[in-house]
Formats: sequence, C-alpha cells, structure tokens
Amino acid sequence: MKRRSCAVFILFLLIVLALPPPVKARDDIKAGDALTLDQCLHLALKKHPSLLAATNTIRVNESRIGQAQANYLPQVNWQSTYTRNSPYSSNPRLSTSGEYNQYGSNVGLTQTVYDFDRTSTKVRIAKLNTDSTRLDLESALSQLILGVKQSYYGLIQAEKNRDVAKETVKQFEHHLRQAKAFFEVGTKPKFDVTKAEVDLGNAKLNLIRAENTVRIARINLNNAMGMPQAPAYTLAGDLIFQKNEVVFEEALRKAYDTRPDLQSLLLRQESANQAVTLAKASHYPTLTGNANYGYGGTETPLDKGWSVGGSLNIPIFSGFLVKNQIDEAKANLDVLKANVESLKQQIGLEVEQASSNVREAFDRIGTTQLTVRQAEENVALANGRYSSGVGSPIEVTDALVALSNSKTAYISALTDYKTAQASLEKAMGVR
Repeated sequence: MKRRSCAVFILFLLIVLALPPPVKARDDIKAGDALTLDQCLHLALKKHPSLLAATNTIRVNESRIGQAQANYLPQVNWQSTYTRNSPYSSNPRLSTSGEYNQYGSNVGLTQTVYDFDRTSTKVRIAKLNTDSTRLDLESALSQLILGVKQSYYGLIQAEKNRDVAKETVKQFEHHLRQAKAFFEVGTKPKFDVTKAEVDLGNAKLNLIRAENTVRIARINLNNAMGMPQAPAYTLAGDLIFQKNEVVFEEALRKAYDTRPDLQSLLLRQESANQAVTLAKASHYPTLTGNANYGYGGTETPLDKGWSVGGSLNIPIFSGFLVKNQIDEAKANLDVLKANVESLKQQIGLEVEQASSNVREAFDRIGTTQLTVRQAEENVALANGRYSSGVGSPIEVTDALVALSNSKTAYISALTDYKTAQASLEKAMGVR
C-alpha cells in the first residue's frame, strides 16, 4: 500500500513538473493571439499614453508639497562681494586718488519663526491638490476602461455582422443556383435568374461594407489600448450577458460616493477654501530670525564678524492688494461650489440615461430573439415554396433580407446592452 502511494505521489509530481507555467498577462500582443476583455484592459493600462500625462501631473503636485514645506526649514545663503571704490572729487587731477578695494564674504541664515499659519496652509493646499490629481488619474482610468470596453464590444459586433453578411451571400448564391436550374429546365423565367444575380450582388456589397466596418472597429480598439500598430489578433470574448437589476437611487448614491471626478472636485473645493484662509493671513505680521557670520574689509587679512537678530514685518497698507486677493480666492471657491453642483447634476443624468439604456437594450434582446426565429421560419417557408414552384423570387429575397436585418438587430441589442452596462458602471464610479 505504501509503495502504491509513493508511486502515485511520484507520478503526480512528474505531471506537475511537466505542466507549463501559469499564463501571466503580457504587455504585448503577438500575431494570432486571442484576446479577452481583461487582456485588452491590461494592455491599455500599460500602454496608453493618456495615463502618462495624469501620472506626471501627480509628480508635479507632489513636488509642490515639498516647495511649500521648504519654509519650515532655515534658508542658508553664502555671499561673496568685491567692490572697487573711488571717492567723489571736484579736482580732476585727484579723481583717482584714494581708490580702494572692498572685500566681503559671509554666510547668512534666515528662519521663519511664526507666520500665522501661512506655511501650514500652503502645505495643506498642496496636499489637497495632489490628492485631487490622484483622483484625476482614477477618472482617466475609468474613461479609458469605458473606451476599451466600447471598442471591444464594437469589434465583436462588427465581426458578427460580417458573419451574417457572409451567411447572407451564401444563401443568395444558393438561391441563384436554384433559379438557374429552374430556368434551364424551363420552369422559371429569366427574370428569376436576373433577380437572383442582382440580390447576390447587393449581398456582396453589404459584405464589403461589413469587412470595412471590422477594419475600422479593429483600429478603434487598437487606439483604445494605446497600440495603434498592434499585430493581427482575434477576440476570445462574446456578447453573453447577465441581467443586472439596478435601483436608480442606490446607483446615484454610489456614484456620489465613488466617482473620482466628483471626489477630485470636492478636494479642489476644499483647497480653494484653504486659499481663502491663506489670503486672509496676509493681514497678519511675520516674525523671522536671522544670523550672519563672515569676513570683510579693504585689505587682507579681512576682519571677521557676526550678527544675530530678528525682524517683525507688520503689513499696514498694500494698496488693497490683500483685499483683492481675498476677493479672488472667495470667487474661485464659489466657482468650484457651482461646478460641484453642476457635476452632481451631470452624474445624475449619466446614471439615469445609462440605467434606462440597459433596460431598453434588455427588452430589445427578447424581442429581436423572437424576430430572428420568425425570420428563419419565414426563410424556410419561402425557400420551400420556391423549390416546389409556387413561390416567387421576390418572396425569397424579402425573407432573406428580413432574416439578415433581424440578426443584425439582435446583435445590436446585445452590443447595446453590454456597452450600456459599461457606461452605467463608469457613471457609478465602478471599474
């Protein structure tokens, strides 16, 4: 028994070692790859250039935090001077007499002791703006994800419509062969053959348009992923759907809580509020300390000296500069408050439209499914009647066109449902 268990274990170990390593998400596309939606999203998040701008904007604002914090630390400067002096003289012959050199070199230190929270307010503003830009990156990601999903489903739709067009061409080719056979035996007139040839030509034109739509849809997906020169690939996804019941009030509440663009704007509103506080602080004095140590004189060796002191700067009148700065900050705050309310209304509209589109597309799916079944039955009846010699070519043409249109409408309903779901997720701030 132990030997059997050992043999089973060894066999299991050999099988595990022989298995290929788990597939990881790659950062490129190879010709012939079958891409899922998740793989397309992964590629977009790695490759799309629009994210680079948002990422660098975060770096810009992070550096501004450091700039604002610099005033917490002492400012140290080293200064060296040289001056050639000549005393004033009314006698031209004595104009060069008494000339001398002046040398100086010193290290100075300045430290803000208290500035009535100017520095701390600047740091808070910089941090709020940085957090806002991070949320801007989240917003850019949400928009990018929506674009990839729409392009992905758009390409699937285009390919399925192309398949319908190919199938329609085959059906009209079959009908043409039937018409020619009936004409050759004298049971159908030449009109049937001509009509079938015209119908086949129109079907081929529709196929050409469908092929072009696939090419354009592929270009759109490539650009959505940030890979315009991507090699040829296939899609592994489909338009399979699951009904998703959404309550508008819950969706709107979630959108208000999670939408990154709204949260970013709220942080900018708080930053503007802090800017009002900063502008008001300009009314208050600033206390600084300073210290200097250095050498100076007219000839070497230079004399050395030092000084330590402090200064209190009290603003008395600045030509109404501070008043206007406060007015500007308050106006900016009012603008952001209005923008927040406007964005909330826009979010409500997006959520309502997207949820309505989801319901409408779902209802169309059921209707178009039934229409496809009826159209298939109608084609079978029309072909049967024509094959038995009692039907007309117009009846067959109408039936085939109706079947093609119903299948296209069904594919459109499926695509619209998936894209409406993606729009609803984006409107709710869900990735």
